[in-house]
Amino acid sequence: PAWLRRLCGHLLSERLLRPGGVQAVARGVLEGTDGGAGTEAAALDWRKCDAVGKILAACPQQCLSLEDYYRQVCPQILDLLHIQDKAAARQFQRVATTTLLTMAREQPQLAE
Repeated sequence: PAWLRRLCGHLLSERLLRPGGVQAVARGVLEGTDGGAGTEAAALDWRKCDAVGKILAACPQQCLSLEDYYRQVCPQILDLLHIQDKAAARQFQRVATTTLLTMAREQPQLAE
């Protein structure tokens, strides 16, 4: 239902804008995905990372401006590139890459 979608979107946006929120959301969505070796597992992993990246690149409705959103979220996205846990690092790098590519494609002047 629409009310549930709005509520989930609001809660997700709130969490993203908190310190460490990007990593928490990415971990939550990617939990149980281990970057498996099989072709099917790898495809699922890529799809999940791509979905998280697209979510992160989209400005929530409750944000005052896209610029403010990027200012809060982009440093957290760049932090994903420095995760030390090797298993998680690959997924977080995929998420960061997809997010930054999506931002650059949709908002080149702000993504810069």
